[in-house]
Amino acid sequence: MPNRVRYRKIMMPPPMDGYKPFGIPLRQLESVTLLFEEVEAIRLVDYEDLSQEEAAEKMDISRPTFTRLINQARKKVAKAFVEGRAILMQGGNYITEDSWYKCHKCNETMTTLKQARQCRNCDSEDIVQLNKETISRKRRFRR
Repeated sequence: MPNRVRYRKIMMPPPMDGYKPFGIPLRQLESVTLLFEEVEAIRLVDYEDLSQEEAAEKMDISRPTFTRLINQARKKVAKAFVEGRAILMQGGNYITEDSWYKCHKCNETMTTLKQARQCRNCDSEDIVQLNKETISRKRRFRR
């Protein structure tokens, strides 16, 4: 019997939907998908310079699970660089403390504690919620 799916705590959405090699149209490229929690793992360890133990605590997962997650993320990024693939950032098993929205008109990514109805940048109502699961104010993480 498989283990239950555990959500990883994510602090912020990636500022873009992905990357692609320069000079090649996206339609001609194969892609690699980085899950939001993999992007968060790279951000915490490689950008914020946290130890794996500190990053695991921030994401509310065990250190061995974090190690598997960061190794998987780095392998995907290396594959994209070596093989000239696009990197798409989407999906995963994550939970957040706030709501994330993306405007289809101006590509603004918004983070807010309450539900948004329009883009704060261009006032468009053509926005989509990026995260479906948020932490209720009453429920707190174990750590």
